[in-house]
Amino acid sequence: MSTENAGFTSKDYYFDSYAHFGIHEEMLKDEVRTVSYRDAIMKNKHIFQDKIVLDVGCGTGILSMFAAKAGAKHVIGVDMSNIIDKAKLIVEENGLSDKVTLLKGKMEEVAMPYEQVDIIISEWMGYFLLYESMLDTVLLARDKYLAPSGKIFPDTATMIISTIEDGEYKEDKLNFWDNVYGFKMSCIKEAAMSEPLVDTVEARVINSSQCAFKTIDILTVTKEELAFSAPYEISITRDDYVHAFISWFDIEFRACHKPIRFSTGPFSKYTHWKQTVFYTKKTLTVCKGDTIKGNITCAPNSTNPRDQDITISYELEGKEESAKDYMEFRMC
Repeated sequence: MSTENAGFTSKDYYFDSYAHFGIHEEMLKDEVRTVSYRDAIMKNKHIFQDKIVLDVGCGTGILSMFAAKAGAKHVIGVDMSNIIDKAKLIVEENGLSDKVTLLKGKMEEVAMPYEQVDIIISEWMGYFLLYESMLDTVLLARDKYLAPSGKIFPDTATMIISTIEDGEYKEDKLNFWDNVYGFKMSCIKEAAMSEPLVDTVEARVINSSQCAFKTIDILTVTKEELAFSAPYEISITRDDYVHAFISWFDIEFRACHKPIRFSTGPFSKYTHWKQTVFYTKKTLTVCKGDTIKGNITCAPNSTNPRDQDITISYELEGKEESAKDYMEFRMC
């Protein structure tokens, strides 16, 4: 670690990571993400016409430029990362400097040129929706600057849970630690089990119904409500084995004339958010029609609020077996 970085906190590294071009390339090439935002803005020019727009976490400025092209009177983009230095050049290169003003700094500290804005746009979502997300910053901007009749793009997020059969991967990546060339390494297995896996899951391994366990209305939710406990209940769709729970999220732009929606789930086109997998300690033998119910909790970690502490409890009363457990995870 260099001397200049010696005092960095995990939050500093989060902002610094978004200065790297590779991250922005991946996000911009995610067509589901970028085209959904483009359509929500460009197909609703009557909403953006002559409006003051705030882009929270503007990155390369792509959303700010969409808003400017849609007829916004003025767009203010705010970002803490050094990528904003490049974003200013991008805005100038595209002849939009008179419409777009980019401010470098924290949302709570920058000197805004307007007391109120009509619309907030932001791509704030992280893995599992809330991991390393900027939603708390969006809420701060909403409470401080959004006009009473203002709109937020997007305005709704829904978190979903299901189950998968994934014996081959679990055997390869987790049970490997039971016998490493004749030695047990259970401590590493325990650590690996407690960390959710972010990966692309094929739709064919989903073996239960899907349950929407949390819907967030960005216009009304409070920061405190982002720590929550929610029940779920899912039904098994075939005779199979359950090796893990899986979660993803759907995003909606309900403020549009015709609402626009996209999903990060396994039944939809790939997104860079992929899906989040939570492996169970025990393999569950399930039959079609069996029900699994339980509770899921999610809260920012007390040491690093951008990390997420997650628990999943489950109870299976099945034709072949009954089982229940309580699992703790940390996304970090």
